[in-house]
Parts: sequence; structure tokens; C-alpha cells
Amino acid sequence: MKYCKAVVVLAMFSIVMLAPMGVQANPLRKLGRGICNVGLGALEIPVKIYDVNQEEGGLAAVTYGALLGVSYCVAREVVGLTEVVTFLIPLPGCKEDPREEGWGYGAIMRPEWVIDERHDIYNIIYQDLPVD
Repeated sequence: MKYCKAVVVLAMFSIVMLAPMGVQANPLRKLGRGICNVGLGALEIPVKIYDVNQEEGGLAAVTYGALLGVSYCVAREVVGLTEVVTFLIPLPGCKEDPREEGWGYGAIMRPEWVIDERHDIYNIIYQDLPVD
């Protein structure tokens, strides 16, 4: 418990110190992405079931899609935890543009977020803008 408090205090101190210095929001984006991946990683299961259903049908979705979702869920949880722990440290091969090489604060796992524009079926996250 004492260790968790120290980590939270260190993270908050880092955020407060980095924000006014004009540092890009990349470490903060990495921290937010990590928290989202840890908290919402279980959404990979219905997302993968939906993807497999769209591509291969219902029977494959129930079997293969569910197993694929569980494996992606575990991977997203591990990646999220890694990003939370290392949010101040640039990692190799994690540039913002996946075609670039070098160290950076980019996503370890693509797509970067659990729910992206392709998987936001009910327009909850990416709401449609009214057409002018």
C-alpha cells in the first residue's frame, strides 16, 4: 500500500512538473493510454467477436473470436501496465509514426485505443458531427 501511494505521488509530481515546462503531452498521453488499456482492456473480447463476425460469420465469432478477444485482452492489459509504469521513459520502436525507427512515447500496441472510430458502433466515443 505504501508503494502504491509513492507511485501515485511520483506520477502526480511528474505531471505537475512537466506541464508548465512546455514539454509535449506525449508522456501524459502515454499515461492516459496505459490507464485506459488497463481499465478497459476487457472490451477487446466483444470487439474481436464483432470483427470476426463481420469477416467470417457467427460460428467463427463465437469460437475463434472469443478466444482471440481473450488473448488480445491479456495483451492489452500487459501493454497498458507497461505504459503506466514507463510513461516518463521513451521506449524503443514506439515512435508516433509506426514506420519510423527510434525511441519515443508512441503506442506499443496498434490500434492505440481499445475503441477506435471503426469499432464505435453506437457513436458513443466518436460522436457524429452535424453536417452544415
